Amino acid sequence: MAENTETKEEVVTKNFIENEIDKDLQEGVYDKVVTRFPPEPNGYLHIGHAKSIILNQGLAKEYNGTFNLRFDDTNPQKEKTEFVDSITADVEWICGEKPPVYFASDYFDTMYECAVKLIKKGKAYVCDLSPEEIREYRGTLTEPGKNSPYRERTIEENLQLFEEMREGKCEDGSRVLRAKIDMASPNINMRDPIIYRVAHLNHHNTGDKWCIYPMYDFAHPIEDAVEWSTPSICTLEFEDHRPLYDWVVRECEFEVPPRQIEFAKMYLTNVVTGKRYIKKLVEDGIVDGWDDPRLVTITALRRRGYTASSIRKFMELCGVSKSNSSVDYAMLEYCIREDLKMSESRMMAILDPVKLIIDNYDEDSIEYLDVPNNQENEELGTRKVPFGREIFIEREDFMIEPPKKYKRLYPGNEVRLMSAYFVKCVDYKTDEAGNVTEIHCTYDPETKSGSGFTGRKVKGTIHWVAAKTAKTAEVRLYENIVDEEKGVYNEDGSVNVNPNSLIVKNNCYIEPALAEAEPGDKFQFMRTGFFCVDTKDSTKEKPVFNRIVSLKSSYRPN
Repeated sequence: MAENTETKEEVVTKNFIENEIDKDLQEGVYDKVVTRFPPEPNGYLHIGHAKSIILNQGLAKEYNGTFNLRFDDTNPQKEKTEFVDSITADVEWICGEKPPVYFASDYFDTMYECAVKLIKKGKAYVCDLSPEEIREYRGTLTEPGKNSPYRERTIEENLQLFEEMREGKCEDGSRVLRAKIDMASPNINMRDPIIYRVAHLNHHNTGDKWCIYPMYDFAHPIEDAVEWSTPSICTLEFEDHRPLYDWVVRECEFEVPPRQIEFAKMYLTNVVTGKRYIKKLVEDGIVDGWDDPRLVTITALRRRGYTASSIRKFMELCGVSKSNSSVDYAMLEYCIREDLKMSESRMMAILDPVKLIIDNYDEDSIEYLDVPNNQENEELGTRKVPFGREIFIEREDFMIEPPKKYKRLYPGNEVRLMSAYFVKCVDYKTDEAGNVTEIHCTYDPETKSGSGFTGRKVKGTIHWVAAKTAKTAEVRLYENIVDEEKGVYNEDGSVNVNPNSLIVKNNCYIEPALAEAEPGDKFQFMRTGFFCVDTKDSTKEKPVFNRIVSLKSSYRPN
């Protein structure tokens, strides 16, 4: 019988942006893909921005193109070098490399020249209407606007007035430069939009060189055109701005006009992404900064212990579409669990300790046991963990009167100490309030883990830390900052803060190896969750661990 050598071709599914790019390349609209992430440096990036970063970088890689980070720094009133630095670091972290960095302010001379060109073509004019009057003249969604009384100024007068604006002879708000398009357009964005305003402000990049600044809708298409960025990927709220985008690049006569394509933003349930809300949380001391691990700013996710690869996986699962939708926060947690479960060591840490004493174990002995670093990944090897007569276990792992099916330690019951021995509870002590202060056990030396003992079985296994060699640490247990049952915001616009969003546990006990961890190092704490060493507050003298995510997941992939 002849062997069937036919192979099935792999079916490659592309999103609508890739389909548009394929069509444009085939038709010669442009011959090279150049994408960019264009943030305004007026705050910190959040998880929603990561979608645009990953999408634009991914498209550039897919088509052998170039990906740029370009700051749209046209509003010096709200921009700071602090934000430039944080955004640059976040983008480099997500991308795994530092992309070329550009600034809109690098092109202010070009933008000014474009504005002069529009004036000379009779496509722009200087307007003296006040901001209130401009709004009044603009019209409504159902009524056309009215022409400004300054709309028919001569080209010569407009050139002179615009030069006076540049020379600082005009007060803020007294004059603007407007594009001359169509005050009756059904698209309000095309009703003679403002393209330059007077603003005597110091700019983080250009200092005091300019006292006039371009508006975003005018600057953005010029930046794209100068950098040959095409396609220009933006979110759906800019769809109505596309006719103005096209008008600018056409009237400014760029050789290869960029093409704008819109996609849907990514909305995550029960999180706070609005800059003014986060700023309020910071100012009110509810969080300890823009990098507080309860937030979903990129810098906060990094500090909490999320990995760039987990965020990229999350965005891959979300996909790219033209329809706005919300994604469950549990999906993001699923992605970090999947990313860490095979790659990180599983260590022993006791967050709510109670002492267990093995009465028949030698009081002075310290034994070093072989413990696998990750039971599901043998390549991570083993480590030596000290064991002694006195150990700490989790308080929840012992009950005086246990319920049915309780498999851990209680009077008369025997359990395995993980990677160690069987122990049997023979006694316990309590304080005046009835809280257990000591548990007394005996151990069976024949039951050492790895010895091949098969004499009997136990139903429960608990983890532990040897008291004599234990190190103390602070452990921070994070939950979503939003009280999910009440919704994200109160009626007054404030955030419904979850009272349990941060629980700090002091005097936790960790095995010695954990005390040597460096800031940012990640681990799984046995049966508790994934943790990382805090990059802000942790020291060798006082280690601080942030819980990245618990072990239990409410999300299941399709």
